[in-house]
Amino acid sequence: MDLKEIATVSGKPGLFKVFKPTKTGLILETLDEKKAKVITSIYHRVSVLDEISIFTTDGDGSIPLEQVFKTIHHEYRDDTGVTPKSDPQELKSFLKSIVPNYDPERVYVSDIKKLVSWYGILHQFQPEFFHDKKAHKESNLKEPKSKAKPKAKKEPNN
Repeated sequence: MDLKEIATVSGKPGLFKVFKPTKTGLILETLDEKKAKVITSIYHRVSVLDEISIFTTDGDGSIPLEQVFKTIHHEYRDDTGVTPKSDPQELKSFLKSIVPNYDPERVYVSDIKKLVSWYGILHQFQPEFFHDKKAHKESNLKEPKSKAKPKAKKEPNN
């Protein structure tokens, strides 16, 4: 699963798997043990995590959320040392350790709380997200190839 299939809904806690589109919205499924279905309408603000990024002060202007999550996983694994209820200064220090050039003027403490919360949900309920897809593809490429010869194509008779 990748971040294109995971969404957040404004005003609703947690993360959701995009289950199925409808004519006027989406059917979502919670990313927890309940697996409850939620139906959104045009009045809900749904954001796909793949489209979210963290503002930075460098030339790029932002860093994709996927890259931030992978950095957190690489540095902290299952214990980030902070929770969404941590002190604001602790949360800012945490983000600074992950994204040293984040823009403190445009990234609010509430954003960092969401980041920590979402990471925890992904780590608990979608751990496969953190497996390196490139390493998996490379290992598949190194498997021995079959010794069977490909069948020759028959030429059409004209």
